[in-house]
Amino acid sequence: MAKPTGFLEYERIDPPRRPVEERIRDYRKVEEMMPVEALTLQAARCMDCGIPYCHSFGCPLGNLIPDWNEMVYRGQWRKALDLLQATCNFPEFTGRVCPAPCEAACTLMIDEKPVEIRHIELQIVERAWEEGWIVPQPPERRTGFKAAVIGSGPAGLVVAQELARAGHEVVVFERDDRVGGILRYGIPDFKLEKWVLERRLEQMRAEGVVFETGVDAGEDLSTAYLTRSFDAIVLTVGARKPRDLEAPGRDLAGVHFAMDFLMQQNKRVAGDEIPPEESITAKDKNVLVVGGGDTGSDCIGTSIRQGAKSVTQIELLPEPPEKRSHETNPWPLWPQILRTSSSQEEGCERLWSIHTKELVGKDGRVEKARCVRLNWTDPARFQFEEIPGSEFEIDAELILLAMGFVHAEHGALVRDFELKTDGRGNVLVDSSYMTSANGVFAAGDTIRGASLVVHAMAQGKQVARAVDEYLCTAK
Repeated sequence: MAKPTGFLEYERIDPPRRPVEERIRDYRKVEEMMPVEALTLQAARCMDCGIPYCHSFGCPLGNLIPDWNEMVYRGQWRKALDLLQATCNFPEFTGRVCPAPCEAACTLMIDEKPVEIRHIELQIVERAWEEGWIVPQPPERRTGFKAAVIGSGPAGLVVAQELARAGHEVVVFERDDRVGGILRYGIPDFKLEKWVLERRLEQMRAEGVVFETGVDAGEDLSTAYLTRSFDAIVLTVGARKPRDLEAPGRDLAGVHFAMDFLMQQNKRVAGDEIPPEESITAKDKNVLVVGGGDTGSDCIGTSIRQGAKSVTQIELLPEPPEKRSHETNPWPLWPQILRTSSSQEEGCERLWSIHTKELVGKDGRVEKARCVRLNWTDPARFQFEEIPGSEFEIDAELILLAMGFVHAEHGALVRDFELKTDGRGNVLVDSSYMTSANGVFAAGDTIRGASLVVHAMAQGKQVARAVDEYLCTAK
């Protein structure tokens, strides 16, 4: 452990953020690095808790958190990196965008002041890059087997790296024009600058991974071709089918899915020109974001940076409490409490228990949303009723639908491989992550629906292990 009494001596300190008035003028990172001296004291707060729930309950990857916290406290950064890389392929991603379920499971979370785990993880890996400790790890021998990975999001990248390091020939097929999936186009640059992604992709190419972009597997490449050309196929296509708004006026111009809006802006930041007739912009508009999750928050930050006149975010669910209920929401479960993201603190109005009844426009373009307030009679059973006389309108020339995602798109791959799905539309797999089609595996959002980057990465490691065993024994 780090320091037995550290949690008694040092308060939790969060990493600094750039001033709001500065950061809303660009798309560079919001969060800054904590000074090493301060970080060391945060690592010292890791207590001798006996059972590290952060590792065993909170982290899907099983990160060895107490171990690398101790190494940081002792200044043994190289050992900290070795411990971190033993479980996590891309700590620079999780260190930036993970909501840190490990911190929620930290024993110190009992009094709501957990160890600053996520930022310590980020500083370990960033120091490693600066020192040149992270280098390509090509395999010593090749197996002769070929694997196709469909989708280059976090799950796909982990699968590809693990299989390549095991000696297999790996080709990653990506439908978009650049590699990265949600890391590339679903997360704004102010949360994850894309040079961070490019740095890791360069390492993977040196390890033998081949990336093919602009390829819609199942359409551009038939399932017969994939089966004939590869010994194993892994589907990591992500849950890209968004949940739609069922309300009159949904077809008005100016109503868009959040991912279309975010993807366009990420392309602009990358230097792409968006044709004027296709451009979705918040500039000089009243923006309404429907949905209170991370995607909605990303829409807020992006709209503010584009120069929105105003931003309002509405959520169907009731407003969470500021502090958890230890009777109904005890530690180490994820605390269901009110949170304010960096984008929300930049300026927006947030409304809860709101149902969108109708979208109203003029000359085919949306101008406002008609809403009603709700009384939640039983939130646990998702039961509510409209409050009579509570109808109101919100001016909105741009409405962004950020109500989550349903499941992976059921395109040619699902159809032609005749893959079985569950009641929610997720692809079914067995205990070895193999689908109903022999030699076809799946992981990440493809089989669990939209979830966290860290869950996708964890399943990526598990399915890679299963594919390696399949290739080396069954083939």
